[in-house]
Amino acid sequence: METKIVYLSDLKFNLSVWKKELRFHKQEMERFEKKMEEIAKRNLGVKAMAPLEGFQNRIIREKEVIGQLLQRIRMKRRIVETLEKGSEDDDRLRNQQNTLRDDMKTYIKLHYELKEEIMDYFLKWL
Repeated sequence: METKIVYLSDLKFNLSVWKKELRFHKQEMERFEKKMEEIAKRNLGVKAMAPLEGFQNRIIREKEVIGQLLQRIRMKRRIVETLEKGSEDDDRLRNQQNTLRDDMKTYIKLHYELKEEIMDYFLKWL
């Protein structure tokens, strides 16, 4: 029983950290969108606008993915709370956790690649 409590506590911690990180990334993407709007208003020409539109589309998609991951975290949190109330431990929870962890790793990798590309763009056009 104590192992289960420790495991659930660790799981809740991971979910909390991921949730905070995703919310931060969403805010960061919103700041990037605002800066891109400023660049768009400057009418810098096709060379500046073409990548800008691509970035805007990628940011929209990233925000959708963030929403999906946050939803999965909320669902996982509910399952953890149910298990804490005395339900039997379920191996599916552990497997789902591994899947979510892998998806978070992939998301974070892609997020930082996008962020680096956007920052390079900003350095060129700001």
